[in-house]
Amino acid sequence: MASCSEESATAPEEEQTETLASQKREARLRKFRELHFKRNEARKLNHQEVVEEDKRLKLPANWEAKKARLEWELAEDEKKKECAARGEDYHRVKLLEITADDAERWERKKKKKNPDTGFAGYAEAQFRQYQRLTKQIRPDMESYEKQREECGEDFHPTSNSLIHGTHVPSKEGIDRMVEDVEKQIEKRAKYSRRRAYNDDADIDYINERNAKFNKKAERFYGKYTAEIKQNLERGTAV
Repeated sequence: MASCSEESATAPEEEQTETLASQKREARLRKFRELHFKRNEARKLNHQEVVEEDKRLKLPANWEAKKARLEWELAEDEKKKECAARGEDYHRVKLLEITADDAERWERKKKKKNPDTGFAGYAEAQFRQYQRLTKQIRPDMESYEKQREECGEDFHPTSNSLIHGTHVPSKEGIDRMVEDVEKQIEKRAKYSRRRAYNDDADIDYINERNAKFNKKAERFYGKYTAEIKQNLERGTAV
């Protein structure tokens, strides 16, 4: 009777042990399947990143700038259409959206640009000279008020006003003009001019390019070859 009771007691223990073992095995398999799924997902994402990186490397160097520019143009077109649909002026709406800081920054950027693009014609050069000179003018309000009192109604002349020849420039104004003219003369004197041809100079060249080369050679090696040149000219060279 004791042996039967012992066998009946060990049976539930074995079943419990087998249940725990199966549960552990299922948990491990589940964990393995999860890891396998995560590995496949990581492999897929890595492959996608590699493909995207390869596409980016094959694009032009300025692709990002072009893309941003195209997106901005599309957005601007949409805004224009919306303003047209509402019957509003697009440029007016755009100006209302600009902040004071942005406006000041753009003005500073404009001032930094050099308006002088080089000689394009005498009219353009004269206009740039006029702008340069007018920017240097500083208004003298005292002289302005004094002249207005002296001229009276003729300060704002009409077709019936006779003020020709009545204006006398001040000594300070004449001095400023003289100083500016002297500065212009000094500036012009610094320009490189084409040197006049000297008829009395020795001709030791065959063309203009050879003449420049001979001048450079003379400048660097003239003191070493002066005696040889003199002997050749006298006919006493050995």
